[in-house]
Amino acid sequence: MSYDPGALNAALAAAVGEDSRLIEDLRIAFMESAERQLDLLGRARCDANWQLAAWRLKGLAASFGLTSLMAMADEAADAAPGDPRILRLLRASLSDLARD
Repeated sequence: MSYDPGALNAALAAAVGEDSRLIEDLRIAFMESAERQLDLLGRARCDANWQLAAWRLKGLAASFGLTSLMAMADEAADAAPGDPRILRLLRASLSDLARD
């Protein structure tokens, strides 16, 4: 799955213009929400909780046009709860976004 370099920054800039302070605040809020959903995925022990966290992550990614993250969240929704491969991919993707 390929990463969308700069997609989060581009989406934020498109939404709020050149207000760098607001962009940073929204970026922090996005990352906190994404990390929360990833944490819920990591703790999910049943299909329902796993899928709910994956769908929330997908919706969050969709809000910012992060198609790679959306696809991974879709893949997670179809995987078994606690799937280590998809959790590893999601963690790597969020780490990349945090560094962007």
